[in-house]
Amino acid sequence: MLLSAIVFLPLLFALIIALWPKETSLRHLALGFSLIEFFLSLSVFQKFDPSSASLQLVEKHVWIERFGISYFMGIDGLSLWLVLLTTFLMPIIILASWKSINTRIKGFHACLFILQTAMLGTFLAIDAIFFYIFWELSLVPMYFIVGIWGGSRRIYATVKFFIYTMAGSMLMLVAMIYMMYLTQEATGQMSSNLLDFYKLKIPFIGGQFFSLQTLLFFAFALAFSIKIPLFPLHTWLPDAHVEAPTPGSVVLAGVMLKMGTYGFLRWVIPLFPEASEYWAWLFMLIGVVGIVYGALVAMVQPDVKKLVAYSSVSHMGYIILGLFSFNVFGLQGGLYQMLNHGVSTGALFILIGMIYERTHSREISKYGGLAGVLPLFTIFFFIVTLSSIAVPMTNGFVGEFLILLGTFKVMPVFAYVAVLGVILGAVYMLWMFKRVFFGEPGPLVKDDHHPLHDLNFREVTVLVPLVVMIFWMGLFPNQFLDWSKASVDHLVQNRSAYNLTIYGASATPAAPLVAEPPTPTAEPTTESTPMPEAPSPTTDTTAEPGE
Repeated sequence: MLLSAIVFLPLLFALIIALWPKETSLRHLALGFSLIEFFLSLSVFQKFDPSSASLQLVEKHVWIERFGISYFMGIDGLSLWLVLLTTFLMPIIILASWKSINTRIKGFHACLFILQTAMLGTFLAIDAIFFYIFWELSLVPMYFIVGIWGGSRRIYATVKFFIYTMAGSMLMLVAMIYMMYLTQEATGQMSSNLLDFYKLKIPFIGGQFFSLQTLLFFAFALAFSIKIPLFPLHTWLPDAHVEAPTPGSVVLAGVMLKMGTYGFLRWVIPLFPEASEYWAWLFMLIGVVGIVYGALVAMVQPDVKKLVAYSSVSHMGYIILGLFSFNVFGLQGGLYQMLNHGVSTGALFILIGMIYERTHSREISKYGGLAGVLPLFTIFFFIVTLSSIAVPMTNGFVGEFLILLGTFKVMPVFAYVAVLGVILGAVYMLWMFKRVFFGEPGPLVKDDHHPLHDLNFREVTVLVPLVVMIFWMGLFPNQFLDWSKASVDHLVQNRSAYNLTIYGASATPAAPLVAEPPTPTAEPTTESTPMPEAPSPTTDTTAEPGE
């Protein structure tokens, strides 16, 4: 029941907040609820076995028996830290929005908690339809957060965000339903269980785009690529970030984008191993193009928030590069970089929101000399900037180093180009820092009628946990990597025949999958063996998989 409590408790909190009679105590109530959720999620550590790659704390109940849809949740090393990142950021987001959200406070906090339920459910659902419900649910509260509390162009940004992500999700839903039919043809029983999907032998023909595995691969990959977002599907992100209120930007960059990268890790790579390997060059190419493109575009942005938004495009390219290297270094680095980006970029958006509350402007040219007026703010901003550009001893260095190491082992050329992105990232971040905090004071800094005040106690309280995480993850990475090591090793070693068991269950592991199609007279296999290959829509299924 622990995972159910973690997922659905925020939904109960949202209901209580919506019915709460006094708005004066609403923020304190929401903060208290978010802290309860965070400490509850920490209890997972007590019951989680880091030496096992199996699904743990599993909760499974039949939901719609006719279609094989179940209430199925579980956690392993691939999802553990993403769950904790979600619960860690929420109290920080609520405390950071203490002064910036002044209208419809009930609705805002209710939307935050509904969004938290959707994100947690996405990371913990092991049933395809269950996963899809949470995946789509996350759009609704985010739609209102940007559309109601956003900037002047919030409606345009909201509609663009909604249409982009919804369009990609429709293809994924079609692919999920098709795979449910494949399980029925293979076993006689329809199922949306991800563990059953893993057992399917889906035909793949190297060099042919319309082979079944390739089509399903791209149906899932497109949905996740839009959510990340990868170049050239990224155009909704800068608009959403610029128009969103600070809490919306933090939750979007900190957690929601990771739903896409998690989708590749949990669904795409293990479900479609041949197609993933065959098309890895394409996604690694898109990743490095996104790294360089995002950095170059960020370099010329006059708006500091849009600069950080384009830096997200660049940073997410590193994650994809690591995931498609298919080795322990790259996958561990990609997973670690998901956490790094959530902490560092989330902190950048919070800092930008704090200065915006004081000046009501994000134009870099209007600042200058801010270090002399806001020394404490400058120190925090500089630390987070160092993390963002991956300086050693910060969290960003560990993730990017592992990704580059993993990429170099398989495609050195892409690693060389990605290093250029590291250099460009240092250029645009340090150049922005210099223009904002040093030099001749700009009009916003010299305004005697509206003097700027340094960070107060609440704002320092918001930033300290993020800075602690930056150095903790940078100095002691093994304390984080060890918890996901077993799951990553299992994925790397069994990628071509991936299977996932339930912790403590006495089940025979699935045998390695074979790339040969079944004979027409083949009988259905037992539960302890992999499902037979699903029928291909093409007549020629004898070709070998692409290398």
